[in-house]
Amino acid sequence: MVKKFSKTADAKSTDSNLLGTVKESSSQIWLAGLGAFSKAQEEGSKVFEALVKEGSGLQKKFRSLADSRMNDVTNEVSGKITEATSKAAGAWDRLETVFEDRVGRAVGRLGVPTKADITKLTQRVEELTKQVQKMNAGKAAPAKAAPVKAVAAVAAAVKKPAARKPAAKK
Repeated sequence: MVKKFSKTADAKSTDSNLLGTVKESSSQIWLAGLGAFSKAQEEGSKVFEALVKEGSGLQKKFRSLADSRMNDVTNEVSGKITEATSKAAGAWDRLETVFEDRVGRAVGRLGVPTKADITKLTQRVEELTKQVQKMNAGKAAPAKAAPVKAVAAVAAAVKKPAARKPAAKK
């Protein structure tokens, strides 16, 4: 243990006593440092291995926690994406329906026949063709000429009037 300095009456003995105490204390401190260094070298590898093992365990825990959180976030984001996609698809369908309705009305105002009109016309032409063929069954007239004339007659009868132009302003 380090010695304490005690005061004496003699100054010369005090200096030599102080010098001896300082030498002895510094020697003890030096030896204690060497002992600590030696002990650290011996125990250092054991402590190092223990710290590595503890760090490995913590890394596994943190990795599993991070993976779990990542899966949660991925699932949540996927759900949001699916929801947004379905909303966008619904909006697109509504937009498409509105567009089709407006185009249909515009085409109707211009007098362009619709698919339903063409289907009716086709059925009517087929009916008239059959009637013409029945009427011409006894005659020697060519069968192909009658349907063309019937189609022209039906087309003229079905043709819609064109849209009127607005009156000019004066």
